[in-house]
Amino acid sequence: MKLLSISKDGGPESNVTAFWLCEIKGLFSVALLRFTHGTRESFHSHAFNSVSWVLRGVLWEEFLQGPAVAHFSGLRPVRTLRNTFHRVFSFGTTWVLTFRGPWAKDWQEYDPNTHRFSRLTHGRKVTETWDKINHSINGVEQK
Repeated sequence: MKLLSISKDGGPESNVTAFWLCEIKGLFSVALLRFTHGTRESFHSHAFNSVSWVLRGVLWEEFLQGPAVAHFSGLRPVRTLRNTFHRVFSFGTTWVLTFRGPWAKDWQEYDPNTHRFSRLTHGRKVTETWDKINHSINGVEQK
């Protein structure tokens, strides 16, 4: 549980800092997110569903499959489902208010440089990896 704390959101390579108002992973989370310019290389899904609003700045959301979408500040919410597989690019500094639902036990990442998927769980622990091209799991070819 986090109350009124600050931490990275999305792992050590993330360009996002979270100012947590409250995080109770089994129930909900509320945070103010600060995206600095740029993005992480990896695409990712989520352990939670969320509804967010861009308060200031611009985000470019790229999906693993499908067209990209720009998000501007305003009243239109950004809905992110657990199975949304994306990466987000910030043009300069962007501020986002996010409301997140309860966490599932895992989520996934895809590294476009290595063509490898990973399944992660709490603490960003990798529980499984597989190759997009030959469908190997943890380095073992699947038949």
